[in-house]
Amino acid sequence: MKIYVDADACPVVRIVEKAAAENKIAVCLLCDTNHVLQSGYSEIKIIGAGADAVDFALVNLCRPGDIVVTQDYGVAAMALGKRAYAIHQSGRWYTNDNIDQLLMERHMAKAARRAKSKNHLSGPRKRTPEDDKHFEESFRSLIAYASKSAEQL
Repeated sequence: MKIYVDADACPVVRIVEKAAAENKIAVCLLCDTNHVLQSGYSEIKIIGAGADAVDFALVNLCRPGDIVVTQDYGVAAMALGKRAYAIHQSGRWYTNDNIDQLLMERHMAKAARRAKSKNHLSGPRKRTPEDDKHFEESFRSLIAYASKSAEQL
């Protein structure tokens, strides 16, 4: 098992690394050339700039049983298609049962934004310590679940 993080502006990288180190799981952080990452634990892959370049590189690298951390529903859907596990930075697990609904909601929200004359959005709310705690608990549960599933194969 390996953990892949869509690390462009990802607020949970250090939480992922801490849990991964405790469980002796390798981590690969992927980012584009517009971001600078440093890590004492993870492998860092800098992918050439381009629309979705990091997303496709991440999906090409992941294998069945790996864990993908991403806020991109499309990346999560492709990871699930490769029988990897996927988790949002909120701590929500992406599953085969919820991914279609999430993709539909994303599509509808994008269509609604395009229909409005103003294109600026207020953005996501500020991340709280409670958000980090929730992510960490959920992420640790996913590691345990993925590890247990790997043992049963």
